[in-house]
Amino acid sequence: MPTVFIISAPSGSGKSTLVSRLLASDPGLRFSVSYTTRKPRGNEKPGENYIYISREEFLERIERNEFLEYAEVFGNYYGTNRKNLEMAITEGKDLILDIDVKGARQLKEKIPEAVTIFVLAPSRDILEQRLRARSEDSQEVIQRRLRDAAEEIRNYKQYDYVLVNHQVEESVATLAAIVRAERVRRIRMEEQIRPILRSFEEPNPRLF
Repeated sequence: MPTVFIISAPSGSGKSTLVSRLLASDPGLRFSVSYTTRKPRGNEKPGENYIYISREEFLERIERNEFLEYAEVFGNYYGTNRKNLEMAITEGKDLILDIDVKGARQLKEKIPEAVTIFVLAPSRDILEQRLRARSEDSQEVIQRRLRDAAEEIRNYKQYDYVLVNHQVEESVATLAAIVRAERVRRIRMEEQIRPILRSFEEPNPRLF
């Protein structure tokens, strides 16, 4: 079973940049591309950032129980297809999921051993600056994102790790360190430990 890493953050915290840098530096990770009913923004590429489908198709996929988790955010649906986990298992890679607080809670219930990481901007003012710098949202949307950020941050205690994103390079290094540490936790090393133990139980060859 691969290690599943769930990364959440209020919009504008820099989560996507951190995840992109982490994936580029670690070939043992696979990114779970989420499905969404919203339209692409900016330079987003279908199949790379999200898989964009209609609301009708999304609801049909819910009926077919295709999603490990899904949630409606700002009037649009987002969801994680079960195939992402199946492909990670086949490839022998760990899985990175970039999902919101609601989706993280659902997925943690289904995969209790999943590792959860919450990314934060250093302050409300910095988060607002980052949202405005993207030049993607209206004033109304920015204010709504800030209100939602306050609500999301209150859920930080449900996460295993909290990463305050002061500086990108430092934050990427911290994120990579979390991944490395989790890979060698005892519970994830059991399959490798058992044959080592068995090798000590085998009778020693006679020495001449």
